Amino acid sequence: MKTRAAVVYEAGKPIEIEELELDKPQDGEVLIRYTHAGLCHSDVHVAHGDLEARLPMVLGHEGAGIIEEVGPGVTRVKAGDHVVCSFIPNCGTCRYCANGQQSICDMGATILEGYLPGERFPNTGKRGEYGAMCMLGTFSQYGVIHQNSCVKVDDDLPLEKAVLVGCGVPTGWGSAVNTANVRPGQTVMVSGIGGIGINAVQGARYAGAKHVVAVDPLENKREKAMELGATHAFATAGEAIEAITDLTRGQMADSAILTPDLMTAEIVGDGFNAVGKGGVVVLTGLNKIMEPNIQLPGTVLTLYRKTIKGSLFGDCNPTTDIPRILGLYQSGDLKLDEIITRTYTLDQVQEGYDDLLAGKNVRGVVVHEHA
Repeated sequence: MKTRAAVVYEAGKPIEIEELELDKPQDGEVLIRYTHAGLCHSDVHVAHGDLEARLPMVLGHEGAGIIEEVGPGVTRVKAGDHVVCSFIPNCGTCRYCANGQQSICDMGATILEGYLPGERFPNTGKRGEYGAMCMLGTFSQYGVIHQNSCVKVDDDLPLEKAVLVGCGVPTGWGSAVNTANVRPGQTVMVSGIGGIGINAVQGARYAGAKHVVAVDPLENKREKAMELGATHAFATAGEAIEAITDLTRGQMADSAILTPDLMTAEIVGDGFNAVGKGGVVVLTGLNKIMEPNIQLPGTVLTLYRKTIKGSLFGDCNPTTDIPRILGLYQSGDLKLDEIITRTYTLDQVQEGYDDLLAGKNVRGVVVHEHA
């Protein structure tokens, strides 16, 4: 069948809309009609070359839609099911899934190669075989994906909101609730209030933090942080650290959650200086894979028993945490409607990313059109 998709052919070049040929689902695979896709910064990392992916690639790794057809051996979903796609697949049987660390499932090792198990590429076009970002390629009207990337959700959930729980929401929420292990009464600094950082703010608030200090140079981002749970918001880390010193009488923050568009040594250093004894610095934002961006005094790390932790998918287990987080949305304890700034068509994907990089949006969502 045919599908229209947003493709990156070369790092640094504009995204192109192409018509591709999509194969039928095979063993363990499903055909999904994507209804919505989230504009998340990780696709920019691929398009700009910060993350070295196999190209050409259909972009998009936050997706929601309806299962149209299932291949042989599929047991997790059936035709007609509404699903949110997990940007990290979860096999359920590898060492990491088995011990409750689905966010580092062995199947996720090929998400930047873009092929399904068996090095299969369901998308083909004028340049041969096309990969799919995170094995999903949600900037396409249709996709053939593995059942291990599917999480069934309630039919009455609005997919235009639920789509965000495939990556950005649990990544930010879990960075606070799981990785930083925020506890009631604590002080938390969140640096970078984009699609991930705003949900770290929500997670810290829900976990009971007394002070949630947001840092972002853009006023609209700071205002959104204050609306959704931050107690203080500052344009610079220096201002935030000064306020945290006063708020805690010199004890400093219990955790600093770093969610910038590009992680730098300066941002890591600010997070390190913001936390006190026993404090945790959570690195969630990305940069080039081999970019050195942690340069810290090891003696201070030791004497103050500080901890530096990486967080992928907010240390969430998608099969249980995606429905759990959506349940919090249904109960009103997590806001999704309020973080969507604008919607776009597939033809407007490049415009959506230009808006993201310009800081205009907290979150943008692509609404797919079907004949």
